Amino acid sequence: MEFELKNFKTLPLIKPKFIKPFKVEYFQNGKKKSWELVKTFDSVAILLYHKQKNSFILVKQFRPPVYFNDNNFKFTYELCAGIVDKEKSLVEIAKEEILEECGYDISLSKIEKITTFFTNVGVSGAKQHLFFAEVCESEKVSDGGGIEEELIELFFLPKEKAIDFIFDESKAKTPGLMFALHWFLFKE
Repeated sequence: MEFELKNFKTLPLIKPKFIKPFKVEYFQNGKKKSWELVKTFDSVAILLYHKQKNSFILVKQFRPPVYFNDNNFKFTYELCAGIVDKEKSLVEIAKEEILEECGYDISLSKIEKITTFFTNVGVSGAKQHLFFAEVCESEKVSDGGGIEEELIELFFLPKEKAIDFIFDESKAKTPGLMFALHWFLFKE
């Protein structure tokens, strides 16, 4: 994925749409403490396995926070995912994300819950609900790529290269992705 990046700079955050930064104060064992945190949305993430291609479908995209922290990484490799910001079940949101980001229209019954865990525990403590689904080419109805201004490229990771990918530090990836791949490879 090629794109041009110019004038990357930091600005003050005014009226945030997706996060709410604040400070909490509390007493722990009689000592007054405080913590800076960010209230964020919970999310769903889906490990997709393409049976005919014997590959996992990942999304590759530019993530400004990753680039801000280390500008050697222009892209991240992630699970198909999205925030929980609508009045739908988690599995319905997962189905929507699979269609929007990856272009596969699958039935709800094909989406299996793996587990739920907390992310960014030192900053937000939001929950991520992890799912798994197998897809096939007959379910492909669009190119995917996300909605609005998302620039998502699909990345097919061959199953036999998954372990090497997990430990490849030259690729920015999330702990949820690495956990999901381990789950799949060692679930039997």
